[in-house]
Amino acid sequence: MKESSISLSSFFKNRFVQVIMVSSIFLQIGIWVRNFAILLFVMDKTNNDPVAVSLISVAEFAPIFIFSFIGGTFADRWRPKRTMVWCDLLSAISVFVVLLTIIFATWEAVFFVTFISSILSQFSQPSGMKLFKVHVPEEFMQTGMAIFQTLMAIFMIIGPALGTIVFQKFGIDISISVMGVAFLLSAAVLTLLPADKIVEKKEVTTHFLEELKEGFIYVWEQRALTILGSVFAAAGLAVGIIQPLGVFLIVERLGLPKENLQILLMVNGAAMFIGGGLVMTISKKVAPQKLLALGLIVNAISMVGMGLSSSWIVILLFQFFNGFFMPCIQIGINTLILQLTKTEFVGRVNGVLNPMFMGFMVITMSITGWLKSQFSLTILYISAGLLFLIGAMLTSLIFNASTQREVDSAQ
Repeated sequence: MKESSISLSSFFKNRFVQVIMVSSIFLQIGIWVRNFAILLFVMDKTNNDPVAVSLISVAEFAPIFIFSFIGGTFADRWRPKRTMVWCDLLSAISVFVVLLTIIFATWEAVFFVTFISSILSQFSQPSGMKLFKVHVPEEFMQTGMAIFQTLMAIFMIIGPALGTIVFQKFGIDISISVMGVAFLLSAAVLTLLPADKIVEKKEVTTHFLEELKEGFIYVWEQRALTILGSVFAAAGLAVGIIQPLGVFLIVERLGLPKENLQILLMVNGAAMFIGGGLVMTISKKVAPQKLLALGLIVNAISMVGMGLSSSWIVILLFQFFNGFFMPCIQIGINTLILQLTKTEFVGRVNGVLNPMFMGFMVITMSITGWLKSQFSLTILYISAGLLFLIGAMLTSLIFNASTQREVDSAQ
């Protein structure tokens, strides 16, 4: 126990960890205010139109599919600290430009708030992953992921309420302004990161397209990463189906006000907070592959349960069950990518695998409005559960995969 507390103490004393955590707090404030303000604003403007609601998700996730390949490759070429600072700064500038458009032109410009920041995140996120691998010892990776997941869970609890309160009290203009200020503060904090290590340029420089190709080849030649890509695809299809449907589960199935969505998400966040703490304590004892499989199986059960239930209490229980094991998925995935990948390929592997998830998610998300008009919520939720189960079965194929450190040691 004493050794564990000492290890945790040394982790939190890491300057990189301190800066990233503060930056993440500002980003989460902006993101949650944005997400709920835009959702409630669009539903008010369109009278709860499911197509308009699904377009919010498409605006957020479509750029991830398109730009993740490019962002991941540039993350391996550019200085990661500088990339992260500029991405947050440009996000803030774009937010205020869109705000002016909403005020003086058309409300539909609200979709671009999410769209632009989503594009820039594809350059920032893989840079952060690369810095994590550089500045955090491998034995702390899974613990570190669990701690950051716990931070995300805290905002799953307070974020929906924060976003709803800001929108209802101040309206869409102030809500978007809050996001812009949050990104500016994040950029300022990121300037405190340790300086980028300047690597001497090789005499023979590779072209961008060559490096992009190398990333695909690297993933294809690593069996574990290829299978992980298939898991991403199955999970992406599932999430794409259910992502826009939560509000309709509340409004149509239960006949409750749409604002109850924040309660559903807060329960999920509370469960993630508790589950993240549990994963943090067992992270060194359980392989990330098994954490991932466990999380996917529980997701499958929860989706089927929510699809079949017409009780608000039962749906909340399944949501809690789902959220409790959600950190297993996110921590398992991020740890696997870092453990299975060489440092010089981290950005590109992210750039290849993330689109597998996002691309398939955007496909089903784009047609969710149509699917909802053709099938019942029950069928759609059960279908998502089956896809999560397929992902768990695929994960079992990499239970014995070797980490990059083990491969290097063998050589």
